Amino acid sequence: MLYHLFDYLSKSGVDFPGIGLMQYISFRALLALMTALLVALYAGPRIIRKLRMKQIGEDIRDLGLEGQMQKKGTPTMGGIIIILSILIPALLFGNLTNLYVQLLIVSAIWLGLIGFLDDSIKVFKKNKDGLSGKYKIIGQVTLGLVVGIALCFGNQADLNSTLTTIPFIKDNQFDYAWLSPFGGEFGEILTRIIYVVVIIFVITAVSNGSNLTDGMDGLATGVSAFIGITIAILAYLSGNTIYASYLDIMYIPQSGEVVIFMSAFIGALVGFLWYNTFPAQVFMGDTGSLALGGVIAVAAIILKKELLIPVMCGIFFVESLSVIMQRYYFKYTKKKYGEGRRIFKMSPLHHHFQKEGIPALIQSPQKALPEAKIVVRFWIITILLCAITIITLKIR
Repeated sequence: MLYHLFDYLSKSGVDFPGIGLMQYISFRALLALMTALLVALYAGPRIIRKLRMKQIGEDIRDLGLEGQMQKKGTPTMGGIIIILSILIPALLFGNLTNLYVQLLIVSAIWLGLIGFLDDSIKVFKKNKDGLSGKYKIIGQVTLGLVVGIALCFGNQADLNSTLTTIPFIKDNQFDYAWLSPFGGEFGEILTRIIYVVVIIFVITAVSNGSNLTDGMDGLATGVSAFIGITIAILAYLSGNTIYASYLDIMYIPQSGEVVIFMSAFIGALVGFLWYNTFPAQVFMGDTGSLALGGVIAVAAIILKKELLIPVMCGIFFVESLSVIMQRYYFKYTKKKYGEGRRIFKMSPLHHHFQKEGIPALIQSPQKALPEAKIVVRFWIITILLCAITIITLKIR
């Protein structure tokens, strides 16, 4: 809103010192980051207090994890703090006529509402399963359809391209049209359908991966913040003709506005981490974790970097993979041997490092690690993966 106000004043001939600063992405990005951080720090205690008054506390199941039962009653739904802290600076400093910004705002709100409904069922109806997985998937698929249709048929420049980027390849552009066995008008329609299906899969996979990663104090928050920094860098480079040409990467017109949104995203997460770090004063709940994964997925899709997600979001990927492997291996061994066996001592993967004395194929480490140590090590791994993601811009 401030961006549009300053733009209107400038075009109306009003002139005063600093009026042109709002035209600079770097300036607005820093304002968005600082505003999001301050909103989170200011709103955090007030929202936490409200959640405590409403007795919106986490219902903890005893899984035999160190320090687990001490978290019982800790306020959840803290994702409200994150979403509020993202939206305020995004609305203030973003170009609201930009379709990319609109899609990111819709993604944060839509998945935040799905997560909020899930948390509400868990807290108020005392149903530990929360919202049925079927309805979560329907919500994620719906968002994927909206994003896919908007990117395929929107009226913004360069939105009709079904090209994407393949990492580590010299001529690294991939066209989804290559997956269509047909040419002509029908082939073009089929290409767009394939592209929309990929978008649906990416959004569903990343938001669920983020949701599974949210199992320790500060884990999903820190990991998402580092991924957000990486996406902001990619967006800045992709939206600048000089840098895009120099790095020989795909130039995406108007994608610089993604930098503003992701700066707000980073600031909101850093501010939330103030209250979410071990021992947490508040949990983000599904309200936050689903929204974080959705924003990351949509931003990567906009920047044509969805094929980099397994690297950049490697922690989300292995957390999801550990759950899938554990579940199917348990079913397979139960059918074959009459009793279920485990690959990990516990899944998702971060809980494997908290357990000891559980029969499993993988026993390392033998002793349970402190939660804070596991979280920081996962952060370090994320930093390494994000560095590799950025390096792919030069390594072909």
